[in-house]
Amino acid sequence: MSGAASGSPWRGPARLVAKRIGLAFITLLLVSAVVFTISGLLPGDAAQELLGQGATPEQIAALRHEMGLDRPAVVRYFEWLRAIAVGDPGNSIVANKPVAEIISERLPNTLTLAGLTTVFSVPFAFLIGIWSAVTRGRSTDRALNIMTLAMVALPEFLVATIAVLVFSVKLLWLPSITIVPQDPTLGEFLRAYAMPVMVLGVGVIAQLGRMIRAAIIAELDRPYVEMARLKGVSQERLIVRHVLPNAVGPIANAMALSLSYLFGGAIIVETIFSYPGLASLMVNAVTSRDMPLLQACAMIFCAAYLLLVLIADTVAILANPRLRQG
Repeated sequence: MSGAASGSPWRGPARLVAKRIGLAFITLLLVSAVVFTISGLLPGDAAQELLGQGATPEQIAALRHEMGLDRPAVVRYFEWLRAIAVGDPGNSIVANKPVAEIISERLPNTLTLAGLTTVFSVPFAFLIGIWSAVTRGRSTDRALNIMTLAMVALPEFLVATIAVLVFSVKLLWLPSITIVPQDPTLGEFLRAYAMPVMVLGVGVIAQLGRMIRAAIIAELDRPYVEMARLKGVSQERLIVRHVLPNAVGPIANAMALSLSYLFGGAIIVETIFSYPGLASLMVNAVTSRDMPLLQACAMIFCAAYLLLVLIADTVAILANPRLRQG
């Protein structure tokens, strides 16, 4: 009886997490249909791209048949979905290599860029969000709000262009193209990644900082904060020991939304800085009409976004004490 009673508080959260996981799988299935449909609607033809403008209609038709492009779209979708489910997205039409092999060469680069941007951005976002929240209504808060709003409004290509002009052309501090040596020293590694991380971090810091500010302000307006202040709890202890733990759910969702911004920003940043990541690979796949590669890259980005949202939802559910009551 005691074991059942002790386990009962977690039944509600467990059911909610299970529902979130199920919804994530359903969403990913719907996204796969959208990705397959939209990639098929792109102008141009993979067979035409491979054979060139001088190919005859008979040659194009023969190659389309060989590549299976003349089969019904529904048949091709379910065959592709079954292959994706077992981890075999097929062969690249242009490179004539397994798509999984091409992605495995680029994915670590994208994960490295995303990880470095996260490590760089999150502490600054927390600092800005907390500082702005505790100085709400004052000149510091207004200045930080204007700064973060301007950072959010700036598009990545403009930030990247300004960064190149200042740090590469004018000051000659950083390279305008991201080339990481084979066995780089720490200085070479940081110098190579400084520009793309800085450009991506601008948007993440601004968005996440504003969301953290809103989450902390919502907690500062609660009665328990006023009670803690009447008891003489210092501002630092109040924020660290009381406000932040109670704001875990909203902050986790804010981090998921802000970090998902990396996927969209990475496409522009990797292209501008010639960074060999997954986003630039997807852009090349669009240009060459390499559908298997394009579809696999798009699914990875969508799955990563859904995973971030799922983690945030799970953290918010587990951090909510009301869901564990009786």
